[in-house]
Amino acid sequence: MNLLYALDLLGTAAFAASGAWAGIRRDMDLFGVLMLGLVTATGGGTLRDLFLGDTPPFIFKDETYLYLSIAVSLAIFLFHRHLEFLQHPLLYFDAVGLGTFVVIGTGKALAFKMGFVGSVMMGVMTATAGGMIRDVLSTQVPLVLRKEVYASACIAGAALLYLLDRVSFPRTWSLLAAATTVIVVRLLAIRYNWSLPRAGDGERSA
Repeated sequence: MNLLYALDLLGTAAFAASGAWAGIRRDMDLFGVLMLGLVTATGGGTLRDLFLGDTPPFIFKDETYLYLSIAVSLAIFLFHRHLEFLQHPLLYFDAVGLGTFVVIGTGKALAFKMGFVGSVMMGVMTATAGGMIRDVLSTQVPLVLRKEVYASACIAGAALLYLLDRVSFPRTWSLLAAATTVIVVRLLAIRYNWSLPRAGDGERSA
């Protein structure tokens, strides 16, 4: 679990950076950049805890997540001109965070005795809701609603974790397999530009 916690913090930092960069691209002030970084990194898990009735949410039980999100967002705000080289590697850190957030969210739902749909929803929400809030606040169509393979990778990982839990597969290996599935699918989607079909694809190719 120490490794999972470390990966969780890595994902939190990557998500905070992506939110802060979105704020900078939209020419937001310091408060706006910090807010986007914070909600991107912690919004999904906070919503998950509220839905599950686990209050106060995790960010108030372990404030490391808050401090890390604010520190990373502030660093991006102050030094973004010198940190442009990090934007491409952030895609890979983001993938690691995505896989970690999925297994944490799904695992927590399983601990609350939720069924298949509820567990998958909590896993996907944990990983993607923060990014959706970021995109809405920065007036963009949320990434998960575009053609890119993102939420679908989360669904695959969450479903796998639920099924492995049902057959009493060893917990550590279940978490590792589910997180790896999300990370690998996401990285392959980035590498090969995979995308889901859109309604007008067939018409344009006709």
